[in-house]
Amino acid sequence: MKTVFSDLQLAHAPLQEISDGELKPAVEIPSRAEFVLNAVKDRKLGEIIAPESFAMRCLHRVHAPHYVSFLESFWSKWTEAGRTKEAFPFVWPIRSLRQDVEIEHIDGLLGRYSMDAGTPLGEHTFAAARASAETSLTGAKLLLEGETSAFALCRPPGHHAGFDFFGGYCFFNNAAVAAQYLRDGGMNRIAILDVDYHHGNGTQALFYDRPDVLFLSIHADPKVEYPYFLGFADETGEHAGTGFTRNWPLPHGTDWESYVPALEEACRWLLVYKPDALIVSLGLDCFEKDPIAGFRFKSDDYLLLGQRLAKVGVPTLFILEGGYAVEELGTNCVNVLDGYAG
Repeated sequence: MKTVFSDLQLAHAPLQEISDGELKPAVEIPSRAEFVLNAVKDRKLGEIIAPESFAMRCLHRVHAPHYVSFLESFWSKWTEAGRTKEAFPFVWPIRSLRQDVEIEHIDGLLGRYSMDAGTPLGEHTFAAARASAETSLTGAKLLLEGETSAFALCRPPGHHAGFDFFGGYCFFNNAAVAAQYLRDGGMNRIAILDVDYHHGNGTQALFYDRPDVLFLSIHADPKVEYPYFLGFADETGEHAGTGFTRNWPLPHGTDWESYVPALEEACRWLLVYKPDALIVSLGLDCFEKDPIAGFRFKSDDYLLLGQRLAKVGVPTLFILEGGYAVEELGTNCVNVLDGYAG
């Protein structure tokens, strides 16, 4: 299995995040990718390649062009306002506030284009996020060229990013960008299985009214876990996409044995849908030692996850999402890929 990775993804290096009412050390840090990359090398998983360059229109197929432009121009606007440290949004246009006006000040723009206050932006955020998206696009291209599997070592992650907003440490939705690229490349039916501890709200919203991309997500119950406002079992799609979204919210403390019934049901949906390709949003924060999660997976459980996904029997692109128990992240990630490869 080929792994796609770019060093440019390491340039986004946040120092702090807002969590539990405090400024705390950031958990979505460059070493996440470095631990995974080292594990890929140590296990001799396969060739490691750099991503190709892709036109901006590949991002525009999923994200609003004005949102992409905001991320690209953010740092210059931030420094023009006299700021030099990483940025956090602090005001949002919700409920009675207007959303139809053009904002010029960077503080207003940060609120316009974000979903939370816990995702810092810095000087190199856009470059890293674009490299992460191009990593996923290169993985998708490998499938179009006949590879049966590939691993896109993406960082920062992507599944919380929506059409015109960032959040949850995500800026471009790597899984959605890859899915759209596969569709544009001639594949008719794509499935996305999100196994991150947190619901992939951005991915769901992007494909909620479409039947050509099946979105399946197994995650912590949003009644008690981020992102709180999406990911409930009664969300099944709308319009032409009715029935093509499925969510399995699970309680805190879920272990592998309790997780398996939801995974089996998701795999049955894949069997019925018969996708031309499967994208796995590979979050690894179900692990028992993850600092911001509440499931109880052990490292060996990830071998079982990979083995089960292999039985789906379709070309599969794995895209790294969350997972913040940094020292074990490489082992857990490559266990999935090893299990899949058999």
